[in-house]
Amino acid sequence: MPSHLFVALPLPSAKENCHRTPTQLRAGAACVALMLGSMLAGCAVGPDYAGPPGLEMPAQWSGRQTSRRQTGTLDRWWLRLRDPLLNRLIEQAVDANPSVVKAKAVVREARATVQQTSAGLFPSVSGTASVTDNKTSSGSTSSAVDSAPYTLHQGSFDSSWELDLFGGTQRNIEAAVRGAESAEADLRDSLVTLIGDVASYYVDARGYQARIALAQRTSVSQRDTEKLTRSKYDAGSGNAVDLAKATAQAASTEANVPTYEAALAADIHRLGILLGRPPDSVASLMARSAPVPAPRMPLPTGLPADLILSRPDVASAERKLAQATAKIGAAEADRYPAVSLTGSVGTSALRAGDLAKYSSVSWSVGPSVTVPVFDAGKRLATVRIAEAQRDQAFATFHSTLLTAFEDVENALVSLSQERVRAIKLTEAAKNYREAARLSRSLFETGSASFIDVLDAERSLYSAEDSLIQSKVSAAKDYIALAKALGGGWSDPVDTSTPIIVDSNTGPHWREISQ
Repeated sequence: MPSHLFVALPLPSAKENCHRTPTQLRAGAACVALMLGSMLAGCAVGPDYAGPPGLEMPAQWSGRQTSRRQTGTLDRWWLRLRDPLLNRLIEQAVDANPSVVKAKAVVREARATVQQTSAGLFPSVSGTASVTDNKTSSGSTSSAVDSAPYTLHQGSFDSSWELDLFGGTQRNIEAAVRGAESAEADLRDSLVTLIGDVASYYVDARGYQARIALAQRTSVSQRDTEKLTRSKYDAGSGNAVDLAKATAQAASTEANVPTYEAALAADIHRLGILLGRPPDSVASLMARSAPVPAPRMPLPTGLPADLILSRPDVASAERKLAQATAKIGAAEADRYPAVSLTGSVGTSALRAGDLAKYSSVSWSVGPSVTVPVFDAGKRLATVRIAEAQRDQAFATFHSTLLTAFEDVENALVSLSQERVRAIKLTEAAKNYREAARLSRSLFETGSASFIDVLDAERSLYSAEDSLIQSKVSAAKDYIALAKALGGGWSDPVDTSTPIIVDSNTGPHWREISQ
């Protein structure tokens, strides 16, 4: 419909209303409210959100023989790693991590926005009161005599109510509600990310502790080999080349320890930051070594379509799409006439006791209609902007969903292949361990060369170090899969309490600081 110039139908004047009886005023207002209320019921413009348009969804995950839904839940998936310290660290991180605290504040803001927007459905009422001393000079009147001073008492109430005739306010409320739901999903997403990060850095730290211990054990064994080689050299049955190689191999293994120590410290520092503490705050907790957490139970992957509900970043993008759709209706409603009911009641008297007298009271009540006639296409352009923003929100949702599919597929393949790799590395480490034992025994009796011992010990160290890294990778792939599936915190999260509680916010004297 055309939308541009405005034709305002004015309220009856206060003078006109003063000649009406209260019964006539009440009856007129009731008729207008009833008429507009009946027109308002169920009326809305703009598109109704019915979910994302049809998208191609895979029926099952790649490499899975069946799409049958697996039983189980992803809530508190980290308990499957069976590490009490990790459980404690995650609980502490959920309570104090700055990103989670910020996400809670965003939820509070979004909920307050819903309350603020919902106020548009109700009338607004304001009141004023004044007591003034007055005196009129002779220069301001036709009389040449100054008027006597007098005190004027005044009071009034003003009310206005814009009827949501075409659902514009309802659409704005709908958009605000969808925004609040998106904020809550973002809070869940921050928890999913936080828990995954804490678990990943913890596993990494345990892996470096295991690699440090392996390097120290191996270097001790290699130093023993060096002593044996030196003894043979001193006895005349060895040579300087073998001795130099034995010394170099032990030193090379020992050189790995500082590198691993630095990486371990970085992981521990990161854990402290994730817990909302100074970097070295968890160093004492991590001082005692523990095995690399190894999951014992598979994760219930469900079906690809489940990600729309289970993965919070996808759910947030979908809610933003619903919010953008509601904003189209709000923009469209602005192109239609606006109807308001306004009224005021005032009283003025020279004495306070006369304020309640009927002769001192004046009032005004009636509807006002604003009709858009011409605005050079401004409102229509606003609708087109909202439609384009809705399309952007859909593209974001689609991209987020595809990324979620990719994350799950990658994590499934990585976890599956890493388990195969771990089996082979375990077999290799077992055989290299036996080869190192046999070559060392043969070398001691002179039945094998030092090259055999050197190769066997180097290969054993490499295989055992690779096996530790494989255990770390398998655990991190498990964590990545849990994150990709949207697994996270299942307990209620208190978002009502602000991190900063203000005090002395009422009227008070204060000094202005420079």
